[in-house]
Amino acid sequence: MSVAFTREDSAETAQEIALPERPISPHPNFVTESGLRALERALAERRAALAASQKIEDMGERRRAGDLAARDMGYFSERLRGALPRPAPSEFQVVAFGHRVTFRRDDDRRQTFRIVGEDEADPRAGSISYVSPMALALMGKRVGDVVEMGGHEIEVLEIG
Repeated sequence: MSVAFTREDSAETAQEIALPERPISPHPNFVTESGLRALERALAERRAALAASQKIEDMGERRRAGDLAARDMGYFSERLRGALPRPAPSEFQVVAFGHRVTFRRDDDRRQTFRIVGEDEADPRAGSISYVSPMALALMGKRVGDVVEMGGHEIEVLEIG
């Protein structure tokens, strides 16, 4: 065996040693009921991906797929273990976790976001994390309240 082949093999192996763990947020893992179900689905999908990875013929590809599925299983297991489900809001006087909030920016744009858990937040789909700057600025406010956000004013129009 040549030295060059050994070094190349070692370099390739070194690159694939371990995936970094997915970071776990230090904040309480508040979740909506739909967020809890999404975490459960994500864990089940990763379990299925791990089982499927064992059927991959190429050893390197099998290892990569298995490592990725195992890493994500660990993440979703931890997030489920620490999940703190919150009931759907029943009061709509003050912005809180789970509310859908419509507000007007000082440039007259209207936006609506639902305040949800970190794993279920998707601003493009209309949801933001309860620990995001926008949610933190809005929580505790009432319809008509104006919030300073990044040098701009935001007026709460509706809480639902």
